[in-house]
Amino acid sequence: MAFIDDIKAKAKADKKTIVLPESMDTRTFEAAEKILKEGIADLIIIGTPEEIEKYGAGFDISGAKIVDPFKDENKQKYIDKFIELRGVDTMVAAAKAKAEKKGLSAEETEAAIASAQKKGITPEKAQELMETDYMYYACLMCKCGDADGAVSGACHSTGNTIRPALQLLKMKKGVSSVSGFFMMEVPDCTLGENGLFIFADCAVNTDFDSPKLAEIAKLSADSFEQFSGKQAKVAMLSYSTMGSAKHDDVTKVADAVKIAHEKYPELVVDGELQLDAALVESVGKLKAPESKVAGHANTLVFPSLEAGNIGYKLVQRLAKANAYGPVLQGLAMPVNDLSRGCYADDIVGTVAITAVQAQTQG
Repeated sequence: MAFIDDIKAKAKADKKTIVLPESMDTRTFEAAEKILKEGIADLIIIGTPEEIEKYGAGFDISGAKIVDPFKDENKQKYIDKFIELRGVDTMVAAAKAKAEKKGLSAEETEAAIASAQKKGITPEKAQELMETDYMYYACLMCKCGDADGAVSGACHSTGNTIRPALQLLKMKKGVSSVSGFFMMEVPDCTLGENGLFIFADCAVNTDFDSPKLAEIAKLSADSFEQFSGKQAKVAMLSYSTMGSAKHDDVTKVADAVKIAHEKYPELVVDGELQLDAALVESVGKLKAPESKVAGHANTLVFPSLEAGNIGYKLVQRLAKANAYGPVLQGLAMPVNDLSRGCYADDIVGTVAITAVQAQTQG
C-alpha cells in the first residue's frame, strides 16, 4: 500500500474535523468533494455565501459544514477566546511576569509593557482579523474545540498560515519552535524504511543551533513513528562523519547529538553522519562501525534549511519521489501548510495527514 493510501485509511478509521479557510480558491472545493466522498475527514469550510457560490460551483460539498465568518452564531465565543489569549490585559500581564522572571530594570519593564500594549488585541481588532483573515477564524475554532486541525496555504504564504497558529494555538508543552518535515516516498528503493523517509527541517527554521537540531530530531522521530508505524532511526547529517572534519558547523551537529542523547535517551539517533554513511550499510560500517544508525537511517535531520530544502527537491525531482509536506510539527494542535502551486490531490493528502496528527494530539 502506498504511503498516502495508508494515511487515508488511518484517517478514515478515526475521523476528525478539519477546517479549510481558503474558500476563495477553487482547489479547496475540488479537494473537499474528494475528501467527503472518500470519508477521510469531516470538513468545515469558512466562507461567505458569495465566495462559496463563486468558487465552489459545480462541486458537491453537501457533506461539509459551511461557516460564514460574518454571520456565524459562535462568532462572539471566538472573539472572547481571542481576547482571552491575545487581549491587551493578557499581553501586559504576560510581559510583567516575564520581566519579573528575567529581573529586568524598571525602564526595561516599562518598555516591555509598552510593546505588549501595542501587540494586544482589542475586540474590534479581533473581529477585523477574523473577517479578513479566515485562518484566525480557523485556529479559534480549533482552540475552542469545534475542530481538530486546519489546512491552509494554497493561496496564502507560509507565514500567513503559521502566524495565527503560533499566536492562538501555541506550541506543545516543552517545545521551543515549529519545524517542518517532508515525508519522502522513493520508488524502487530499499534504503530507509523501504524507500520511506522523513527529511527535516526543509521549510520553516532559518537559524539552527544545537538545542534546536536536537529538538527537531525528537519531533521528527515521533512523526516518523506516528505515520509509518516503524521505529525511527535518526541521522544528524553533515559533511563530516564522526569527526572526520573540523569546523564549527560540524561541532554544532555533534553537540546536537549529545544533547539528544541526554534529553531523549529513548531516541535512536547518531551523528554527525555524511549522507552515504547514514543510508548505505557498507559505507556506514566503514565510516561509523559502532553506530546503530549508520547505514539504516530513515529520519534525516539536515544541518540547515538550505540543505534540507535542496535535499528534498533533489530527491523529489531526480528520483521521482513523492514528497508530502511541508508537515508542521511542534504546535499544540495540527495545522499544515500547502504549496501555492499545489493541486487538489495535494490538499486531500495534507488533510489526511492533519487528521492522523489530530488522532494523537495533546
